[in-house]
Amino acid sequence: MTKNYQWFDTGRFGMFIHWGVYSMGAKYTWIKSIEKMTDEDYDRYVKHFEPDLFEPEKWAKLAKNAGMKYVVFTAKHHDGFCLFDSKLTDYKYQEKDLLKGVIDAFRNEGLKIGVYYSLPDWHHPNYPHDARHPQRGIGKECDFLPYRAYLHGQVREILSNYGKIDLLWFDGSYPDTAHIWDMDNLEKLCRELQEGILISRLPGHDDFDTPEQNIPQQGLFDKNGNPKHWEGCQVLHGEWCYTREKQWKTPAELLQMLIRHTSRGGNLLLNIGPTSRGALDEHTESLLESLGKWMKWHKKAIHNCCGAPAEFPEPEFCRYTWNPEKKRLYLHLFSWPDRRIDLPNLAGKVSYAQMLHDGSEIRFTENLYGNVNGPNVPADGALRLALPVTSPENCPLPVIELFLDK
Repeated sequence: MTKNYQWFDTGRFGMFIHWGVYSMGAKYTWIKSIEKMTDEDYDRYVKHFEPDLFEPEKWAKLAKNAGMKYVVFTAKHHDGFCLFDSKLTDYKYQEKDLLKGVIDAFRNEGLKIGVYYSLPDWHHPNYPHDARHPQRGIGKECDFLPYRAYLHGQVREILSNYGKIDLLWFDGSYPDTAHIWDMDNLEKLCRELQEGILISRLPGHDDFDTPEQNIPQQGLFDKNGNPKHWEGCQVLHGEWCYTREKQWKTPAELLQMLIRHTSRGGNLLLNIGPTSRGALDEHTESLLESLGKWMKWHKKAIHNCCGAPAEFPEPEFCRYTWNPEKKRLYLHLFSWPDRRIDLPNLAGKVSYAQMLHDGSEIRFTENLYGNVNGPNVPADGALRLALPVTSPENCPLPVIELFLDK
């Protein structure tokens, strides 16, 4: 049961796509639960779902140009409505296999393929009315075993009918419920059908941690202090799906978010929410294009990178990313310093420094032995970069590349 982390740990950046009939409500993915809708209430969305502007090829090109290396697409969310051609239910989009369209488009652009699948299903008659169910509080006896068989059967379909699946992203389980879902056999099924697959959010069987809209300050570590694989999932605005009311993050905020994740050894899975018709609004496209412009010149500081060795503390208002294979340290400047910046513990270790976006030299001095003191001398063991008076033009969040091959 090998697990292929290589693409995951080097790619660092992925696209999350929340899309379904809930997008028609233009409020939230959990609209059925939050508004306590019955199946009959929700049917107005199901009956009128018409994704006539479905353009997965455009989504895939935007993702690739933004520097993203994989996608995770919602094949079935908690509402139970399927965007793939399941033979186990009629509760699906009947006109075409939307999951296949997404997988084909992203695979053609060279991205790895992830599929999101909700463990809960608020439509299935054998799923219990738990605390999150739209009809919570309305008592209903049900036999859970048929639903569990349905769940395992749909996972088998997804992993058997769409070629290579690199990641299966489960969602919605409760703590200490592995026995309810029969997760031992569910994991076994996944690994038998897809060699090297990574599994997310399957309690007791997941391959990496997934902090949601939260960036661990120091990264994540196991009980022995070893760094863990992790992926933070974040939104462009306040909701996962398409909504009319948005509080957009700025391009600078998104770039800082990507850098912070990488600098702590994690991935950023950045979510988009297409309209119910399958199109992306102009602001989403604009944000992705802004990320792409920065990544065009700075992807070396994200892909194949991780957090810097602990011996190199980060200066204030900066983050480091580190390419251990090439021994390159990348200094991300969240605020432009006044003509200089001192980098602790780097004296005697750097052979060359340059602005990453244009390859222009950055000169430096160093205090290797600590035998020189004064206001214009770096601290003991520090390297001082001499910077231009102003930050580079048209280069938000500039990066300095340090060659540690001395």
